[in-house]
Amino acid sequence: MTKAQVLATRVTETFGPLIQAVRVQFGEVSCDIAAADLIKVATQLRDNADFAFEILVDVCGVDYSAYGVAEWSTEEATGSGFSRGVQRNDDAAFHGVYPTEHRFAVIYHLLSIKNNTRLRLRTYALGEPPKVPSVIDVWNSANWFEREAFDMFGILFEGHPDLRRILTDYGFIGNPFRKDFPLSGHVEMRYDAKRQRVVYEPVKIEPRVLVPRVIREDHRYLKNGESAE
Repeated sequence: MTKAQVLATRVTETFGPLIQAVRVQFGEVSCDIAAADLIKVATQLRDNADFAFEILVDVCGVDYSAYGVAEWSTEEATGSGFSRGVQRNDDAAFHGVYPTEHRFAVIYHLLSIKNNTRLRLRTYALGEPPKVPSVIDVWNSANWFEREAFDMFGILFEGHPDLRRILTDYGFIGNPFRKDFPLSGHVEMRYDAKRQRVVYEPVKIEPRVLVPRVIREDHRYLKNGESAE
């Protein structure tokens, strides 16, 4: 068994039903857990010598609203790809087939220096607004990571001591990493010479996404003896 497979087996045996799913892909271990069990599992992953994940490398959010729907063809042009590029996607069908209650997830990347292993935890942020417990009392490095996920995705981290925006400006509207956030934003900023100050106004730019580039066969890139068909 590989080192990753050994870790996956150990996680399954230790936590049992608390682990909803375990995957070993590309030599890495990923686990799904419920938000209600996050603190309990995280604490044991840190304190249990068999795991010793003393370092939280990163926390990031994920928006699955268009998961399995966003089609980007590389071999031939498609009607769906073209329509998404030049038409407004206000129809409900565009927003994906992923379960609504599992739209937002939080990913935790853990590192054990002692055991030289890595582990990825995923939990879904449920409710509106989406919420998960803060792990700042388990790993203090989560502080700014959670603030970034809050700013970019609008995910609330319950128990965070200072949950406020960290990357966007004061008065910013929306969450830029959500799939339904317009590419041009909601508000634009400019300097008003008459008022002699910066003013904020609704965006007047009409967003337009170009059709994705299509990879086609080209005789210039064929190897010797290959057919262009």
